[in-house]
Amino acid sequence: MPSDIKIKIESLRKKIRKHDYKYYVLAEPAVSDEEYDMLVKELEKLEAEHPDLITPDSPTQRVGKDLTKDFKPVRHKVPMLSLANTYSEEELYDFDRRVKDAFPESEKVDYIVEFKIDGASVSLNYVDGILKTAATRGDGVVGEEITNNVRTMRTIPLKLNEVKSGPYKLKDIEVRGEIFMNIKDFINLNKEREKREEKLFANPRNSAAGTLKMQDPKEVAKRPLNSFVYSLISIDDDLKSHEENLVTLNKLGFKVNGEYKKCSSMEEVIETCHNFESMRDELEYEIDGAVIKVNSIAQQNILGNIAKSPRWAAAFKFKAKQAFTNVSKIVWQVGRTGAVTPVAELEPVLLAGSTISRATLHNYDEIKRKDIREGDRVVIEKGGDVIPKIVSVVLSERKKKSKPVKPPAKCPVCKSPLYNPPDEVAYYCENTECPAQIKEIIEHFASRTAMDIEGLGEALIDIFVDKGFLITYADVYHLKERREDLISIDRLGKKSVDNLLDAIEESKIKPFDKVLFAIGIRYVGAGVARKLADHFNSIDRLINASEEDLISVPEIGPSIAKSITQFFKNKINFNIINKLKAAGLKFELNQRDFPLVKENFFTGKTFVLTGKLNAFTREEAGEKIISLGGKVSGSISKSTDYLIAGEKAGSKKNKANELGINIMTEGELEKQLNEIVN
Repeated sequence: MPSDIKIKIESLRKKIRKHDYKYYVLAEPAVSDEEYDMLVKELEKLEAEHPDLITPDSPTQRVGKDLTKDFKPVRHKVPMLSLANTYSEEELYDFDRRVKDAFPESEKVDYIVEFKIDGASVSLNYVDGILKTAATRGDGVVGEEITNNVRTMRTIPLKLNEVKSGPYKLKDIEVRGEIFMNIKDFINLNKEREKREEKLFANPRNSAAGTLKMQDPKEVAKRPLNSFVYSLISIDDDLKSHEENLVTLNKLGFKVNGEYKKCSSMEEVIETCHNFESMRDELEYEIDGAVIKVNSIAQQNILGNIAKSPRWAAAFKFKAKQAFTNVSKIVWQVGRTGAVTPVAELEPVLLAGSTISRATLHNYDEIKRKDIREGDRVVIEKGGDVIPKIVSVVLSERKKKSKPVKPPAKCPVCKSPLYNPPDEVAYYCENTECPAQIKEIIEHFASRTAMDIEGLGEALIDIFVDKGFLITYADVYHLKERREDLISIDRLGKKSVDNLLDAIEESKIKPFDKVLFAIGIRYVGAGVARKLADHFNSIDRLINASEEDLISVPEIGPSIAKSITQFFKNKINFNIINKLKAAGLKFELNQRDFPLVKENFFTGKTFVLTGKLNAFTREEAGEKIISLGGKVSGSISKSTDYLIAGEKAGSKKNKANELGINIMTEGELEKQLNEIVN
């Protein structure tokens, strides 16, 4: 191999990295797009001729060919702690007092104030200066690997720049930051999705987080993801300050937000926070607050951490964004469970990076409480990823002839009478063939936690319902009779159709509790379905059970019991069950539904799950525990062996502490599961 080829290839790589850094990080392009493209094409040509010289850190290797089927768990070497939130100047002064109480009065404390970017947190691990892995925050202890997708981002270097001055060496380092999408890019992405009749993202943060979990890196590369990094860890203790940390990160090749400020007093911190809030609407990206950090690394180490948060940092959360607009009309929508929900149609107004034209009113009691009427001038609010809501009515601008809103007596879609259960605020359409419900009902039926019919997602369900192929979810098992019709649909070929029909056929082996959950009885979630299946053993016994029989089952209350009896009284539902029986679905338990497992950590123990889990849903975690011989309960008692606590665990965690029950984190749960699997 001629040495000049190696030199040429490495020279091209260095030039391209340098131009990437100038363009994507410093926003100071040094060459035209055409000149840049010529360099890339020359490198691609040489690497194609000499494939043995291709390295993972080459600029040509950003977009991989392999799909990411599973996002593997990654345990963080240092936990990714969350910040304690503050909402007022008083709370910031309390934070300042707690910090300064740790040091002599003569010792000065400086702070760095940064934008709190509203994005998705990421951890980047580099070995010998080369990007090795990227992971989400997860529960702070265990995240999910997203390396293939992060590699597509040009603001994230595959190989670090060499720092010529200072004590920083390219050893094994970890960098943390935030991945986000600019507001303009988010709006354009949603416009494209709207043209393709795809579901729109709620906000830029959701779009960034959703993109990072896509399976195909080629599709990720088409999305305009951006990043700012803010933390350099796992390096020799040479860094003296957080400010030095940020400067070093920029030198290493990362994009660092330059809008930070060093403050020598809490008064200056507060002034900076308010200045940042006033800049909020002028920025190209979303921020939802400011982050305040003690600047000195030595002082940070002395202050240390509490359970989930560092003592040396806090977040100052901005007030939720508000806007004024008018209520054009109040309409009623029907959801999967038949719940009829009021929605306010609004005169379009720009709020928090997106145009708002609708706001949920939750239920009729909410309308009465706030006295919202058609034609009213209202204040709407949107904080973080919260759905836009009406905060209040401007009564001084109300029209004299306005009238209070009345609840509908009939379903707005199928005109069936609505049912308002005692002690509930919601109104329900009980016709499961109601066109407004059917798409969501089938989507739930086919979902991963129910019948798990791979390939039968929202887009195909929309097409099949619109074409009249699906009227109820029982019709899913008759799609095989329409094979030729399915093949003739745009973007569906023989292979796709046959894969779908195979998945439908395979779903027939799902156990009784899964089928019971899939048919969509109100209040019957996966856990309740399992308890009912275990107790009654068959659908026929369940159908014949009285409300008293149902309430006798542990954790089945009057609302669930009434909902179940109401469901089976409906002749349409009864007929659908018979069609599913004829199709071959399981409506009773047998020994084959209980696979034998070797004794392990979970065998015979009772677990309760609470809070938000990141690697899987609570239902999925429960399924894993049960499959390994454990039990899952919905409430804490003395018989509980372990509480598995995710993010924002509330009263159940407090009760577990009171009763002296063992508490597991999601990371500890995954560790136990991995030990059994391995």
